Amino acid sequence: MRFDAAIRVAQYDDVAGVWRLRLKSGATVSSRAVISAVGALHLPAFPVIKGLELFQGRAFHSSAWDETFDLAGKSVGVIGTGASAVQITPSIAPLVKQLALFQRTPSWILPRRDSAFSARARRRFRSFPVLQWLFRHLIYWRMEMGVLGFLGNHGLMQQIEKMALTYLERSIPDEKLRAALTPDYAIGCKRILVSDDFYAAMTRNNVELVTEPISEATSDGIVTTDGSLRKLDALIYATGFRANDLLSEVAVMGRGGRRLSDDWRAGAEAYYGIAVSGYPNFFMLLGPNTGLGHNSIIFMIEAQVRYTMDCLGWLLRDGAGDIEVRADVQRKFNDALKQRMSRTVWQSGCKSWYLNENGTNSTIWPDHTVGYWWRTRYARKADFALRQAVVPAKA
Repeated sequence: MRFDAAIRVAQYDDVAGVWRLRLKSGATVSSRAVISAVGALHLPAFPVIKGLELFQGRAFHSSAWDETFDLAGKSVGVIGTGASAVQITPSIAPLVKQLALFQRTPSWILPRRDSAFSARARRRFRSFPVLQWLFRHLIYWRMEMGVLGFLGNHGLMQQIEKMALTYLERSIPDEKLRAALTPDYAIGCKRILVSDDFYAAMTRNNVELVTEPISEATSDGIVTTDGSLRKLDALIYATGFRANDLLSEVAVMGRGGRRLSDDWRAGAEAYYGIAVSGYPNFFMLLGPNTGLGHNSIIFMIEAQVRYTMDCLGWLLRDGAGDIEVRADVQRKFNDALKQRMSRTVWQSGCKSWYLNENGTNSTIWPDHTVGYWWRTRYARKADFALRQAVVPAKA
């Protein structure tokens, strides 16, 4: 059954052993189990800039693109130089009159090296499907090996850094612009980006890289700390997402009325990012510490779905009343996770959206994806407390 309404509250009923879901409309739906599949990068992060509410031009976040606004011939400001900006800038630069890209921190960028398959290659893939299988696995394992650098292989990271710097030098002939686009932190500490056209866009005459910090917004533009005003028709917030505010848009209440927001106040944690102690029959896709910096997130989701289906089988097939990961199992898992995380490049000192306010990493999986797949290939009943369903007594 599908409900076209947002969930505002998800509360576990200890007596009935079911979840009560309160929808935005005010209606309530009951369910034996809940699977959160809201994702991780969906809550937009907005810049905090003095006077931003005074700006009279068009302003929108990259995730809520204003299709009604024609950028052609306009002066546009893009705030941010992360993944969103690197994708947006090359697309709109040829359209706008002037583009000001406001940069706080430059990103490490590698070439995508993307190209279309020739007609001959496509015919071979159609004739020999095993070639498709081999090619896909080649891509997977090539990406998978990259995690070794994130986990502490400094030699590998130096090679990747050299590749990025060589790409930057070849793409940006202007020394001053190249220096402004050169990161000063360990590669991989923030998300490594891939693009074949961002640097080319930065060399256009109508594109300006602004590295002076933003001071304030006015009714007609942005003022930087050197006193310069750049008049703009539109502002695009390419400022990413609140990746550490997992499930903050839903009030999730578990056994005994405990709140997930309280349990996660110091940082979100779960068991393999899927189950949380104190929240029976509640499962997550892309939960805490299941994000990636090197490979396909779809692979992780598939592993989580398989694991969750194992758990649901205990409910639907084996007659369990509720399933809850044991607190000691979850604690041991997260202690080991944090220990492993401390040796990775993500904890090497730079500030990134991977980290929460306490400086801990609740977003990234600090290992190979094949390791995650292996450990979650089936759910172990010993890791969970299973309570039998209560069968009402006959009158």
